[in-house]
Amino acid sequence: MANGDDELDDLLDELDTQGDLETSQQVLSIRTESRRYDKPVTIVEGFDLPTDEIKSIASDLKSSMGTGGTVDEDRIELQGDHRDRVPDLLRDRGFDVRE
Repeated sequence: MANGDDELDDLLDELDTQGDLETSQQVLSIRTESRRYDKPVTIVEGFDLPTDEIKSIASDLKSSMGTGGTVDEDRIELQGDHRDRVPDLLRDRGFDVRE
């Protein structure tokens, strides 16, 4: 039985190394779109993280900027034009940001 456990541990380690990209290897893009009544929305996309982690990052960004937003299809949508502040906040978290 111990030999089977070693094989399982090896398999799990291999799967883990092929999992999500490290934060610094993810290249995020930031853009804005005009929505209803010409209101701008800042969109951050390019995440390769579980949805729970993306929601946590979105929550931190919304708190930092005092704005509303949501996570939709693995991208963060923030109310307003925040292209000037979001890149620095994401870089502080270790992400590579393409503007």
